[in-house]
Amino acid sequence: MNQPTRRSVLNRLGWVATLCLAAVSATAQERSIVMASTTSTEQSGLFAHLLPAFRKATNIDVKVVAVGTGQALDIGRRGDADVLFVHDQAAEEKFVAEGFGLKRQPVMYNDFVIVGPQADPAHTAQAVDAVDALTRIAAADATFVSRGDSSGTHAREQELWALAKRRPAPHRLLETGQGMGGTLRVANEKDAYTLSDRATFEQFRASLRLTLLFEGGSSLLNTYAVFLRPGLTGADRAAAEALAGWLADGAGRPLIAGYAINGHPAFHLWPSGTPRESPADLPLPAVAHAR
Repeated sequence: MNQPTRRSVLNRLGWVATLCLAAVSATAQERSIVMASTTSTEQSGLFAHLLPAFRKATNIDVKVVAVGTGQALDIGRRGDADVLFVHDQAAEEKFVAEGFGLKRQPVMYNDFVIVGPQADPAHTAQAVDAVDALTRIAAADATFVSRGDSSGTHAREQELWALAKRRPAPHRLLETGQGMGGTLRVANEKDAYTLSDRATFEQFRASLRLTLLFEGGSSLLNTYAVFLRPGLTGADRAAAEALAGWLADGAGRPLIAGYAINGHPAFHLWPSGTPRESPADLPLPAVAHAR
């Protein structure tokens, strides 16, 4: 029986070493998951602040699809996203109850604000609450620009109009079908009012003539939650859980807390230990914001 030569042994060892290196390289390769989220988290600059740190810590790349919450939930229903990070609690709880989402975890919150022309022809700055502010806009025949895109912001606007029991005349209610940034730009061009999440307004504020006219109250509280798509297995499930945990309970929390726009915190952390099965909205901290 022929004995292997030294050269053949070395060649085999080299071949085995090459296979091992290839296996290690494949293991070390970056995993990729898809997160469907809102335009407010994207356009506020939060993801540009957060996701590079998550990628560095985990070697997991997160591809963000930034749309309105309604569209994000539709993406989740089709199974085209691994993680959802949105802000319409009623729609989210229905989504989870229907079996499309798992492990809903509130992560952070801020608030909605009513912005508009500095002249404030509807006198919304004197309103007693958000419903009164929208009632004044409708009564003054002022123009209101709506996202009209089934987003969390649009859903909250619809709730407020329903409570106000009146709306602007059709020619005064303009729907953009766009994200928050685009809607703010249209409101700016039309010298009109709109409802915005605070973080996106602050991000665009310097380029707008619009001013913050009304803020505060539980009806303007804006809670963001993260949850997973059912059916994920193996490495995909592990990567999705890693992202959700990092945001809700892990090293993402101090990064969220530290993210500021124009010197103000853009988002406040959902307090650890607060029940998450069916959490109640929390009042915002008393933080002064320049108008």
